[in-house]
Amino acid sequence: MNRTRNPLSTNLLPLLVALGAGLSGMAQAQSLVDLYAAAKSYDATYLSAKAQADANIAKGDQAKAGILPSVGLGASASQTNQTSSLASLDGRNYNTQSAALSATQPLYRPGNWATYEQGKKQAEISQAQLQAAEQDLIVRVSQAYFDVLAATDNLTFVRSQKAATAEQLASAKRNFQVGTSTVVDTRDAQARYDLVVAQELAAENDLRVKSVALDQLVGRSGTAPKPLRAPVKLSDVQPADVEPWVQQSEANNPVIKQAQIALDVAKLETEKAQDGHKPTLDLVGSYSAANNNGSSTSSTSYTANVASVGLNFSLPLFAGYSIQNRVKETLALEEKARNDLDAAKRSVAQGTRTAFLGLQSGLSQVKAYEAAEISTQSALDANKLGYQVGVKINIDVLNAQSQLYSTKATLAKARYDVLVGGLKLRQATGLLNEDDLQPINTQLAP
Repeated sequence: MNRTRNPLSTNLLPLLVALGAGLSGMAQAQSLVDLYAAAKSYDATYLSAKAQADANIAKGDQAKAGILPSVGLGASASQTNQTSSLASLDGRNYNTQSAALSATQPLYRPGNWATYEQGKKQAEISQAQLQAAEQDLIVRVSQAYFDVLAATDNLTFVRSQKAATAEQLASAKRNFQVGTSTVVDTRDAQARYDLVVAQELAAENDLRVKSVALDQLVGRSGTAPKPLRAPVKLSDVQPADVEPWVQQSEANNPVIKQAQIALDVAKLETEKAQDGHKPTLDLVGSYSAANNNGSSTSSTSYTANVASVGLNFSLPLFAGYSIQNRVKETLALEEKARNDLDAAKRSVAQGTRTAFLGLQSGLSQVKAYEAAEISTQSALDANKLGYQVGVKINIDVLNAQSQLYSTKATLAKARYDVLVGGLKLRQATGLLNEDDLQPINTQLAP
């Protein structure tokens, strides 16, 4: 039986396969928020900081022990077999059981209270450190995400330039064959084509490297970041003055928070050292019960229950000047912590100003590159027309093509830098959090 093939289905099959592959690729593309969520549960640096913060919080809670009561329970039992040359003492067997419960409650120990306050401060430092680690992860993921997009755009533009250069090379060869151009045009086009091929290889490798870095960061293979939706809309810096940003950084930056808390801890350490001159007072109590079934000299059994409660008072009189020297040490460390705080404030203020100015400059560059893109496109069109009518040579067209695609790649990179720069500015002020990724996420292609 002869079967006729439906030509319509034959023509549609490759199209459906290609469409299915395209839809599969789109389905696998991930947004910035998706990849950040993956990195948050995979990145070893962040998870290490989180574990360290949990450990520091638990360590800070240990300081409560110095102000809370301590209770101990002890018990013992023994069996004794006695032999003696005296008949009256020979062959004695007896046993003893005892149990004791003791408790101590500090009443006046100012050093313990200072240690307790230091424990709470350590927990605050841990939270600031975790906040800094989370902000760093947001920036690292965003940077890696847009690095892949920039590398992808660069490869796309290089391939477009390659196609345009190949077309120009073919045109130069045709014109040379018919005698309307010289061999110089052909050689210029061939040289530019060979150069673009080398640039394409470099762009492909750069994309692979950037993709591997993103995969490593988020713990996934074959990540495919969603590109920005066209037209790209970038918001201006608000507020437009740098001083409000600097003020926010001084109040919220986790580095400054850590330095401020470290100064508070140093002050408490000085208080602890000075408390070494002060007395201590503890409330103590105990209860013991003993059961004796005879002894080495008597066969009488008895039990004894003893309860006691009292106060323990201690006053240091002389400790070989150790307390005085300890106070000097802590005062010097306190001054160091104060200077560290000043240094942190200055460094953060400078970093905030740098991030602010960089973001403003980036926005201005984007506008300039957008204008340059229009200009270079017009210049390319004019050179092509001039080449066709014979007033321009092939190298002019090639240079215009190269300038256009270079401008396109630079413009795309500048846009990505602005988006990351906005996150870095908020990081410098200490305000960056996961919610700041949502506005960027809404600008990605669906």
